[in-house]
Amino acid sequence: METYIDLFIPTEGEKASSINKKLIEIGLKPTIGEHDYVYNWNGIVTIEEELKFIDNVQEKLKDTGAILKFKTLR
Repeated sequence: METYIDLFIPTEGEKASSINKKLIEIGLKPTIGEHDYVYNWNGIVTIEEELKFIDNVQEKLKDTGAILKFKTLR
């Protein structure tokens, strides 16, 4: 499974380069194309595991002003 993340950054928020660094630190890979980042689960995950991951991303980007959209596919 893979989780794709689309990132929206307001002009008043933290710089894109800083947000990029934070996302890479927690295992996300930047992509070029339809989505901005991808996380490869290396297998099937539960809803609970996915929600824990999303909580972790939210905590990492707290107070940055970033808006995120998540999409997980098998």
